[in-house]
Amino acid sequence: MITLNDCINSDAQDPIARLRDQFALPDNVIYLDGNSLGAQPKSAAMRAQQVIQQEWGQNLIRSWNTAGWFDLPSRLGDLLAPLIGARPAELVVTDSTSINLFKTLAAALQIQAKKYPHKKKIVTERQNFPTDIYMIQGLTAWLESDYEIVLVDTTEQLTAAIDTETAVVLLTQVNYRSGEMLDMHSLTAHAHAQQALTIWDLCHSAGAVPVDLNGCKADMAVGCTYKYLNGGPGAPAYIWVAERHLADFAHPLSGWWGHATPFSMQDTFTPTATIRRALCGTQPVVSLALVESGLQIFQQTDMATLRKKSLALTDLFIQLMTEQCPSNDLTLITPRNHEARGSHVSYMHPHAYPLVQALIQRGIIGDYREPSVMRFGFTPLYTRFVDVWHAVAALRTILETQAYQLNAVRHTVT
Repeated sequence: MITLNDCINSDAQDPIARLRDQFALPDNVIYLDGNSLGAQPKSAAMRAQQVIQQEWGQNLIRSWNTAGWFDLPSRLGDLLAPLIGARPAELVVTDSTSINLFKTLAAALQIQAKKYPHKKKIVTERQNFPTDIYMIQGLTAWLESDYEIVLVDTTEQLTAAIDTETAVVLLTQVNYRSGEMLDMHSLTAHAHAQQALTIWDLCHSAGAVPVDLNGCKADMAVGCTYKYLNGGPGAPAYIWVAERHLADFAHPLSGWWGHATPFSMQDTFTPTATIRRALCGTQPVVSLALVESGLQIFQQTDMATLRKKSLALTDLFIQLMTEQCPSNDLTLITPRNHEARGSHVSYMHPHAYPLVQALIQRGIIGDYREPSVMRFGFTPLYTRFVDVWHAVAALRTILETQAYQLNAVRHTVT
């Protein structure tokens, strides 16, 4: 049986425990929702003040040049690149994940239409994050095309679904609901064997699990910065395009920031030759600046160390749940296999939403997802092993005493 002292000892031996001190975590709160919104880096408040008071307040429009505002999407992309197996100058931080999905999907379909006009299948998972599916539906409906959207129900069916008629495969590396992690390398290789292109959504993996886009020979990728990357609520997302596709990468959102010479004010769009062709309009500088505060913390460690701790935390949680909550109608839906697990763990329960609300009332913050899923995220930068112990102990007490309200009011954001 695992004891509280075991967890205390694990924290004492944690080589990156010191990084927790760089986050503004509230007292008496155990935060297990960094897979949805990362905690605030302490440096973010100072950075925001600098941008607002000095760069904007004093230097005004001059800061586009003097403070490096114009180059910020590229500079942040270079900071992020090592975390996802990209090279410098291969990605930019910009727009939202949904908009970047639209860009990559439009570009991939255009590339494929020129080479293989007969390919009309777009493959994704039915359990993919809804915005990914919505973007496929929205774009193909707008094109009034004869594209077929194939929604696969299980990961085992993916290989068979990706065939010679497939144009594009759009997958999320770590499933937002279950925490299951797909094999990016093998699925990308299989897609390429069918002359299909891949788009990977990294929202629930970047910053928590190692990603190697170039090593896997992926084609395009997108992701957000407000989860494990701790960029702030609604922080700008990012977009990556493999160098071999860059010259052919084009999308309908051809805004002036993607122009080769934006301040020449030409009346015809000419895309820049770099990844900046993925940009659209004027960038949200304050939000971008806060992303830098989160990314800078990653320079003090490496993804192998973070992954080791992530697996240790999730292993501990699953083991403690097995020991302390052996029944109570709980069903683990996250894989136990390390190779197939991200950095959050999910359980189904008939009263999942009231249970999550009861935990939140006790200062233990996880979240709820339909249908009947409790999600618990373990961010290795700041989650402690004792946090895991106390979270499970609290849930055990709530279950045993039925200290939750079956008619708990549903908030708009769950």
